Amino acid sequence: MHTHIIPKHLPKFAEKFGYGDFIELAHRPDGNADMMQGGRFFRTIKPNCWDAETRISDYLKFDTQVQVVCTIPVMFSYWAKGKDCLELSQFLNDDLVALQEKYPKQYLTLGTIPMQDTDLAIQELERIKKLGMKGIQIGSNINDLNLSEEQFFPIFEACEQLDLAIMIHPWNMMGMESMRKYWLPWLVGMPAETSRAACSLIFGGVLERLPNLRVCFSHAGGSFLPTIGRIEHGYNCRPDLVAIDNDRNPREYIGKFWVDCITHDEKAFQYILDLQGSKRVCLGSDYPFPLGDLEIGTFIEEMDLSEEVIDDIFCNSTLEWLNTQKEDLLFS
Repeated sequence: MHTHIIPKHLPKFAEKFGYGDFIELAHRPDGNADMMQGGRFFRTIKPNCWDAETRISDYLKFDTQVQVVCTIPVMFSYWAKGKDCLELSQFLNDDLVALQEKYPKQYLTLGTIPMQDTDLAIQELERIKKLGMKGIQIGSNINDLNLSEEQFFPIFEACEQLDLAIMIHPWNMMGMESMRKYWLPWLVGMPAETSRAACSLIFGGVLERLPNLRVCFSHAGGSFLPTIGRIEHGYNCRPDLVAIDNDRNPREYIGKFWVDCITHDEKAFQYILDLQGSKRVCLGSDYPFPLGDLEIGTFIEEMDLSEEVIDDIFCNSTLEWLNTQKEDLLFS
């Protein structure tokens, strides 16, 4: 339920809009492509970032048939003008829907929306629902604004009303400019960003006000669950600073949201599983990127877990998060 994909060819949005660091793809003779951001090199990606058949083949090696796909977070472009981000989002969402329609047995999709413009975001949410997408992926902050800001609440409210799931993915990591060495934004910043998002939605009262909102935090919830003791202690010892918008203990929300299983550590995963319960832990991989679990849950099969727990992680919890029944999927 956590994989990324991008169209093989992207319009030159920077040229079209006349500004900005929109991502462009420079395809190379070796079959790979360089992601360029405002003329600067960002990352080299392989064909499995866009080729549907390659991805299906890779997944079959690990007995996995269905992938929930969403865009690469750098494509969010929340910094852009709202109408331009809407056009980009529509391009990406249309490509995802075409993939889902061509391969209905292999792909389910999460869209992207212009979070920086509430009205346009809701407009695209309504279109996403009509297109048959299962939900959206959003960033852990929106141009450094926490997700608890009131301007975002109508978007979350619309997701609940439209029965759309949300996956929250870290991006625009705090402190990124001061800790680029050693890949620290990805190793340190990403877990912190996910906890930032979880704390914002809890302390800001979003999850309290929208109890039917189905949210999944990527990368096993980042550092939120491993540091829940500190977070709860802060709530208890300084409610004047922490409990100003929601007076419920943050620990009470454990098991009311979903997380994926990407921990890279069996003991850490067992801790997450003990806290969340198997019905709130989903099979994520972050495919096709190297920091993900590219063996698609193999370590889980090697743990001493019951078949029921494994079935929850590998299938049932994701279906519940997406409010989708097995019989609704066109399995082969």
